[in-house]
Amino acid sequence: MIKADQLFPYTFSKKYSSAAAYFSMEFAIDQPLKIYSGGLGFLAGSHLRSAYELKQNLIGIGILWKKGYYDQDRNQDQTLRVSFRDKDYFFLKDTGIIFPITIHGARVHVKALLLEPEIFKTAPLFLLTTDIPENDYLAQTISHRLYDPNETTRIAQSILLGVGGAKLLDILNINVSTYHMNEGHSLPLCFYLLDKYKSLDEVRKRVVFTTHTPEKAGNEEHSIPLLHSMSFFNGLTPEQVQEYVHPENGILNYTLTALRMSRRANGVSKLHGEVARKMWDKCPGICEITSITNAQNKTYWSDPVLDKALADGNDQALFERKRELKHKLFRVVANQTGKLFREDRLTIVWARRFAAYKRAGLLLTDYDRFLKIARNEKYPVQIIWAGKPYPEDYNSINLFNEIYWKTKDLPNCTVLTGYELWLSGHLKKGSDVWLNNPRLYHEASGTSGMTAAMNATLNLSIPDGWIPEFAKDGENSFIIETAPEGVTPEAADKIEANNLYDILEKVVIPTYYDNPSKWWKMVRASMTDIVPYFDSGRMAQEYYEKLYTSDRSK
Repeated sequence: MIKADQLFPYTFSKKYSSAAAYFSMEFAIDQPLKIYSGGLGFLAGSHLRSAYELKQNLIGIGILWKKGYYDQDRNQDQTLRVSFRDKDYFFLKDTGIIFPITIHGARVHVKALLLEPEIFKTAPLFLLTTDIPENDYLAQTISHRLYDPNETTRIAQSILLGVGGAKLLDILNINVSTYHMNEGHSLPLCFYLLDKYKSLDEVRKRVVFTTHTPEKAGNEEHSIPLLHSMSFFNGLTPEQVQEYVHPENGILNYTLTALRMSRRANGVSKLHGEVARKMWDKCPGICEITSITNAQNKTYWSDPVLDKALADGNDQALFERKRELKHKLFRVVANQTGKLFREDRLTIVWARRFAAYKRAGLLLTDYDRFLKIARNEKYPVQIIWAGKPYPEDYNSINLFNEIYWKTKDLPNCTVLTGYELWLSGHLKKGSDVWLNNPRLYHEASGTSGMTAAMNATLNLSIPDGWIPEFAKDGENSFIIETAPEGVTPEAADKIEANNLYDILEKVVIPTYYDNPSKWWKMVRASMTDIVPYFDSGRMAQEYYEKLYTSDRSK
């Protein structure tokens, strides 16, 4: 069996020597390891990479999803097809550790595999699976699909992550100072620790929590009787649960309960910290909610040639490398769609997880006005959409297909499939404009625009999430004016779509073609301003300083 002192290939930096365990339902580490769906995973992957670079005593705990999130393909008519395929990973190490946990009153065996640090230059990551011969088929399916649509399976997955991860650390005899829950999925961890220490105060001393979304769908909740029947509370009775965390109306909200069982919590941008405090401050018994703005790992995401051109002040080299990166992206476009894009044309990309509040179709709100932009021969543009809807979110799938049908006959507009790390990298490197238009106050942070900015792409964005901490309109970004407060969501969509058309027609597109010196000045400013604050090294450092090692006695 692997030993704790064999996990790290480095000596810990003194200020990061306190042992922390980072629990996350998904990790986007590298393209071959398909155990992520979107931004939460991208964030977690960057966190582990920066922990490695900073020599932090941090261990990741996740789940080895046999079928991943899903594979995004096309039907015969080019619409979206969801496919689930078994995946094998020969670069993971079998730790030899198999142990039981209790789910739905039954024994379920858990196997631990290890992604060793030197494989992808990350902190060590343990991945748990129930897909082993020791379990019956139903138990095996717990670790098959990330965010399984079945309610009881989702609850079982949380138990696997929280209880399974905590028990593994005990088996390894690792003296963890801080258990970090990245979103509320691993909440059963707290009840495992409550059973272990018999004191809510002792649990709070050890647990910190990151909340990632103000969206209702992201703040999971289930009935107390169902959770109790699933063994979610690790032996506590419903009466004890009521005494400890005071669920309301027989419903346990994961986020609210995590806030009541943690020492400290954080939102993922300054704006989201404010939104989260407004959401939860009236609920008694919660911990302090601070903010630590999300970030992405520059070592992984940036292009060294672009970086050198920027450092050398060589605009010609910057320009030429950008054309090369656009060419690489456009080969992907041609391969998927048969459309040939040109490197000398302004290329706009909307690419992220498909969710209603992110408004993938905002640019198509007024279709005639959209066509006026798309067919402008004086100022030609190219537009690419990409992203994965949740496989049971049929409204988002319909929107994905609608965008395809509305743009399929336009040679300069397209929708790509397979939006994972590899394609994301090509889109960020090969775009000129990164479009971000969520409903205001719904995007907790968002990070895709950070990595786009690292690669000489300008953000065109609603001032939500991380953007207010970075953007200077007309200097390093373009900001879409938001609708007045108090209007209906439908009215806001229409107003903000018109504002988007206005800024494209009057500012963004003319600047690219008529004032290239200003464009490249903005690109240089964007690339300069994005680091170091939005590199995840800063974020990983803040987690130690603000969450892991502060106020330990509270």
